[in-house]
Amino acid sequence: MRLPSALALPLLLAALPALDTPARADGATSVYSSTAPKSCRIVRPAGKDEDAGEWLCPGQDGLVVVVAEIDLRQTVTVGRNRKDANDQPAASASFGPFNSTTDTVEWRLDGTGKPFAIIQRWHLADNDDVGKAGRPNTKQMLVVTRLPPGPVCHVAYVDVAANRNANELARQAADELARGFACGKDKPRPFGTAGRATALAAPN
Repeated sequence: MRLPSALALPLLLAALPALDTPARADGATSVYSSTAPKSCRIVRPAGKDEDAGEWLCPGQDGLVVVVAEIDLRQTVTVGRNRKDANDQPAASASFGPFNSTTDTVEWRLDGTGKPFAIIQRWHLADNDDVGKAGRPNTKQMLVVTRLPPGPVCHVAYVDVAANRNANELARQAADELARGFACGKDKPRPFGTAGRATALAAPN
């Protein structure tokens, strides 16, 4: 994957305030930020093959998003700064198949506007489903990640193909599970109907 060219990290948070669902009864809402090249700054350049690197992107409420890639596998973590983000369990949470994330990060906010979870779409290479060009097709999954206070880690996985309402299910998982999730003790699991993507995400 080609990493973004070096750009200055914006001083202001770049989350977009647009909502695509009504607020829940408990006041939870969504806003969005981006990990696209124009929104981020390279903090570890890619190697010659451009399949490794790390970039820093603005988030919500003083948080930053760190996206790292090595050997065509990505991790996404969140913290108050780069070091804090890389100290979180999410910094080492990836999947066995080659994978990548989309540029949009959905932030779930509580009734006071504080973020408590993020949701991001991942693409996992399925080596058992090869396309005409000989490359594996990808399967899509929404990953729910809990945020501070407490550690940052994966909470739930929603298989996009297996659930017609995948986005709504991911928000439900975030709202119901993230704040009480104990990283290290509790294990992330499929939420809704399991499918090929969540099977690929399962540890060997």
